[in-house]
Amino acid sequence: MDPFLQAAIDEARKGIEEGGIPIGSVLVHDGKIIGRGHNRRVQSGSPTLHGEMDALENAGRQTAKVYRECVIYTTLSPCSMCSGAILLYGIPKVIVGENKTFMGEEELLRSRGVEVEVVQDPVCIGMMETFIREKPELWNEDIGE
Repeated sequence: MDPFLQAAIDEARKGIEEGGIPIGSVLVHDGKIIGRGHNRRVQSGSPTLHGEMDALENAGRQTAKVYRECVIYTTLSPCSMCSGAILLYGIPKVIVGENKTFMGEEELLRSRGVEVEVVQDPVCIGMMETFIREKPELWNEDIGE
């Protein structure tokens, strides 16, 4: 298992333990995690604290050069908002744990030159399938159903 994907999975588990949504993310620069986060939309009453946004926030202010050298790992395919942040900051590579339960804006990212690698990790898939089955109201709230 990739240690950075494992770190994103660990973040996702924190989210579910806190009563939130099991989506985690880490921002990696030069082989080191500089930001980590998980979806805290429920815990914080926030419409924007998705896993990737939390990881970016927790990385603090970085220079454009640093962002252009980063890889962001996320347990779930990034939504429009998170994909927009990836594009805004020029992050060149995204490692996606899974896109079976939700297909985000991967084609948009690729069309703008971002390398997107989807792993279809069984742990990531299982966490989301369980969450969607057990808490459909929270899942539907977040994806606008």
